[in-house]
Amino acid sequence: MNEQVRNLPDAASHAQLLDRLAEVAVRVGLGLKPGQELVLTAPLDAVALVRRITEHAYKAGASLVTTIFSDEESTLMRFRHGQDEGFDTAPAWLYEGMAEAYKKGAARLAIVGEDPSLLAKEDPEKVSRANRARSKAYMPALNMIAGFDINWTIVAAATPAWAKTVFPDDTDEVALAKLWQAIFSASRVDTPDPIAAWEKHNKALQARTRMLNGKNYAALHFRGPGTDLRVGLADGHEWNGGSTTAKNGLVCNANIPTEEVFTTPHKDRVDGTVTSTKPLSYNGTLIQDIQVRFEGGRIVESRARTGEAVLNKVLDTDEGARRLGEVALVPYSSPISQSGLLFFNTLFDENASSHIALGQAYSKCIGGGGAMGEDELASRGSNKSLIHIDWMIGSDQVDVDGITQDGRAEPLMRGGEWVTS
Repeated sequence: MNEQVRNLPDAASHAQLLDRLAEVAVRVGLGLKPGQELVLTAPLDAVALVRRITEHAYKAGASLVTTIFSDEESTLMRFRHGQDEGFDTAPAWLYEGMAEAYKKGAARLAIVGEDPSLLAKEDPEKVSRANRARSKAYMPALNMIAGFDINWTIVAAATPAWAKTVFPDDTDEVALAKLWQAIFSASRVDTPDPIAAWEKHNKALQARTRMLNGKNYAALHFRGPGTDLRVGLADGHEWNGGSTTAKNGLVCNANIPTEEVFTTPHKDRVDGTVTSTKPLSYNGTLIQDIQVRFEGGRIVESRARTGEAVLNKVLDTDEGARRLGEVALVPYSSPISQSGLLFFNTLFDENASSHIALGQAYSKCIGGGGAMGEDELASRGSNKSLIHIDWMIGSDQVDVDGITQDGRAEPLMRGGEWVTS
């Protein structure tokens, strides 16, 4: 028997680990408080985790848990049989309701586990139109999430299609078990005390952010195969990582798992060429070997080996889609990187590699940004867009320098590893 298969958890262990993941999602991810509502979204295949999270949410004092399920087969039916004009439509009533819930204090939890190639064979134009319509309708709710008006988190559930993408040579059953095992490990729930493990991990990430905030670099310079990129940082930028305090006073971890420290680039001060080091799975399309060139903060050239048509549609979403809203540093030695797995899921792959994000910036990554209006944020260099899409640019062949305010280059990462503390 294959050693990996022999070491897979049995049914009892799986149930225990699933319950631990749910507890971490509620206690560490959300920091849910008694009396708070919870809005939860999930794929149908994640129903077992949804039920465990719902139980822990009510045990933590939730007043109401409302779950909205998505179904990939129904999504495919839309693209194959839906009327053309329908691809410019999104359920604004649903997203308005979600935004209203957040305004009234509800927390937000998303479970991801989508098929990375769900829409790979569908019309890129329809995919783009549907994504744009959804982004516009979702913007009021997204602004509250991006601004950390509320406590929110994202966790993952293994699903059959995703598992077979990650482990194509295994049977369906073994692939699903292996993916669950990888999720449990990356989410730190296979440790004796997951809550304590997350407290320790958050302290380590926050120590790194204090170091970077003390440096107050003007820019970062990435160099590696196909990459020579200078990312200017927003005026008054602040680094974040690990747990954060939302505007409602609750401490949450927005991503379970997380290995990154991140901040806001200046939307007009990015120049050079950058090449992706991992594929990007975007709304069911796999985009591989992305290479773009920036001038004055804007992407002026772009190409990809697969999914190029979808990438170009994304870049044309709005003016901000061609500019950066986030830059994040992750060491090559992160546990997710060392697993050797390509997850084809941004929640995991971005935590195996330093990365950048096209589109919307986080106001929390600018000092005092939470109290600023759009014009003041823009004056600091913060980008605005309907999208926020992370893609990976780090590896063991990529070096990063911090550029000081007086123009000196200081080694920050070499071969994907931190060289300063």
